[in-house]
Amino acid sequence: MKRLLTLAVTALLLIPGAWAQENTPKINKKNLVIKEWNTDPKGTNKVLDHVTTFSPEGKKVEEIEYSTTGQKWRKRFEYGPDGKVSRELVYDDRNKLQTYKTFEWNEFSRKKVQYTYSAKGRLLSIKHYEYIAQDAGN
Repeated sequence: MKRLLTLAVTALLLIPGAWAQENTPKINKKNLVIKEWNTDPKGTNKVLDHVTTFSPEGKKVEEIEYSTTGQKWRKRFEYGPDGKVSRELVYDDRNKLQTYKTFEWNEFSRKKVQYTYSAKGRLLSIKHYEYIAQDAGN
């Protein structure tokens, strides 16, 4: 009986949070550009920090990070026919290709394997992703 009461109270506490998440409006990312700015505490000195650009389909196509002296790096994203990222190209502060990554995806549309290559196509590293669901009771 005590366990049933605990489950009922838990369910009642979680319902408002779930309802709030369902009613949170989603941002339309089609043709969206997000600029992030750093400012001093007074808000007088404004410096561009990061820009993310989305395609007309709402897919992230580019990210650029800046420092006070200019661009630090840039990433471009390419998509395959399945709609998933097929390549991520990383450029330096002079827009010279440094590395690129290709991906394998699992049946749940999550990354399975990431391959990182040099600009000349030499395989540098392989990263395997493992997803483990933890029991909330532990």
